[in-house]
Amino acid sequence: MLVGLHAPELVRVTRPGHFAMVIPPSGERAATALGIYEAHGERASLLFFEVGKRTRELGSLKIGDQLGLLGPLGNGFTLGQARNVAIVAGGVGIASVLLPAQAALAAGARVRLFYGARTKELLVERERFANEGCEVLVATDDGSDGHRGYVTDLLANAHDKPDLILACGPTPMLRAVARVAGEINVPAQLSLEETFACGVGGCWGCVVPLVRTSAQAPSFPPAERQGSDVVYARICKEGPVFWAHELRW
Repeated sequence: MLVGLHAPELVRVTRPGHFAMVIPPSGERAATALGIYEAHGERASLLFFEVGKRTRELGSLKIGDQLGLLGPLGNGFTLGQARNVAIVAGGVGIASVLLPAQAALAAGARVRLFYGARTKELLVERERFANEGCEVLVATDDGSDGHRGYVTDLLANAHDKPDLILACGPTPMLRAVARVAGEINVPAQLSLEETFACGVGGCWGCVVPLVRTSAQAPSFPPAERQGSDVVYARICKEGPVFWAHELRW
C-alpha cells in the first residue's frame, strides 16, 4: 500500500533512511514506524504491507483525510563518494531504500538493487526503481521470479564488486549482508527493522550491541572504566542505520 502525503515541512528535512511514527486516524492504537518512501517537493509517501489493524486502518485512508505523524526520525544512510552502490532490500525493507537510490543516482553513481521476497507477488515497486535508473536483480524463496533462494546469493556472486552496500530488511538477511560485505571487503550500512514503542529513544526498548568506539555510540549511560568494548545503541535514535562492521550481534 502506498499512501501519499501533502507534507512540505516533512519533505524539507527528510534524509534517505529516515522513518516516521505514524498514528492511525482513530488514535485508538499506538503509532507504527514506517520508512519514508518518497520525499520531493511538497509530497512524501509511506509504503507498507497491510498486515494488522493499524496498517489496515492506514490503508483505508481516503483523499483529504488527515494523518498524525512524528518525523523524520532516526539516522539515515551516508553515501559519501561511492560510485558503485549495491542496495539490498528484503520484503518491506524496499520502503526505506528509494531515497538513497535516488540520491546515489543523482550523484552519478551506478546503482544496483538486489531485491528479495518470498514470492513474485511480494516484489512491489521494482518497476519504479528500474525507471529511476537502477539495475534490478530479484530473488524469491519459491523461485516464482528471478533467482530461487536468498537475495544475498545474488550479492555474493555479483561479478562487479560494489564500493558501498546499503541494506534494509529482516534481521537474518541483514546478518547475511554483513557477512558477505566482510568477505568481499566492502563497507555496508544496514537499516535495522524493529518494533518501536516510542520511536525517539526514550524507552530504551529497541537496543542493539555496538562497538564503543563507533561515532554512533550513545553517551548515556556513561561508560564504565575498564568495562566492555560494547555499548547498547537505540535502533530508533542512534539508528536505524548502522555500519555493519560496528555491530556486535
